[in-house]
Amino acid sequence: MKAAVTTSYGSPEVMKVLEVKTPVPLDNELQIKIHAATVIMGDSEIRRFKIPVLFWLPLRLYMGVFKPRIKIYGQELAGIVTSVGSKVTKFKPGEKVFLATDMSLGAHAEFKCISENYPIARIPEGMSFETAAAIPVGGSNALHFVRKADLKQGDKVLIIGAGGSIGTFAVQLAKLQGAEVTCNDKGIKENMLRSIGADHFIDYEKVQLSNLSQTYDAIIDIVGKSTVPTLLKLLNKKGRLILGNPGVQSLVQGLWLNKKSDKKIVLKLASYSVEDFNYLSELVLSGQLKVIIDKTYPLEQIRDAHAYVDSGKKAGHIVIKIASEND
Repeated sequence: MKAAVTTSYGSPEVMKVLEVKTPVPLDNELQIKIHAATVIMGDSEIRRFKIPVLFWLPLRLYMGVFKPRIKIYGQELAGIVTSVGSKVTKFKPGEKVFLATDMSLGAHAEFKCISENYPIARIPEGMSFETAAAIPVGGSNALHFVRKADLKQGDKVLIIGAGGSIGTFAVQLAKLQGAEVTCNDKGIKENMLRSIGADHFIDYEKVQLSNLSQTYDAIIDIVGKSTVPTLLKLLNKKGRLILGNPGVQSLVQGLWLNKKSDKKIVLKLASYSVEDFNYLSELVLSGQLKVIIDKTYPLEQIRDAHAYVDSGKKAGHIVIKIASEND
């Protein structure tokens, strides 16, 4: 099979599309022919190994100290079950599925084998592989953050990093809760964000959050570059601060200030579930939730996809098309 193989840590140039051995499912595994995958910021961070200090050493030991031990990246995929192990009972060949691979990675390839006990959802009738592939990571994290924000009708929420794969879902999910949404991101993403419901927009290249006079009932920080004290000043009394990508300093500040402040700081990250995948799919099919796909690349252009993610210009999702609908 063809796969995007990462030979060392570094720029997109470390990735090569090569012929590698096709994986064979174990007794409890599915073999999935991948039709679509994504490139998210997490893939770029692992490739460059730009990892928060707190997680650097354990992740480096897991991924490979001197060079990647796990060589095929990609955390979201959609495809067709092609074969199953002898003990698999939940799925059968021919079913269309989508999932987040978590840290097993491996989505940037023609095939992936994975345990049937992973959160794996069936693609509903009428949904494309490209759309399904973009749901698991961004959708699940956004849903988790919006739930933790505990938004009510009329609440004012600030979403920092609103233009990415998590943020575009978070904006729409917050609007479904009746919130007034302010987005913070690069100016080039403003029109897209307004098209999916943003009420207000702040260009972070022109306006610093520390200079804002507006306050909010909830803040969802997906980027993790602002300090906790800065964000707390922007919260109303009993406001909720959701730290979606906390560094060591933010973790320490959050844990300490949570005990002293009348404002709630949430540090818990999302987990994946079939129930959430199905819920998000229903919202997409009903038209209540849009999957924003910025660019689609073939697997052979995986370097270009990574370079575009690195540029910071990505608005929504980057999809890798691996097989056609008829394959």
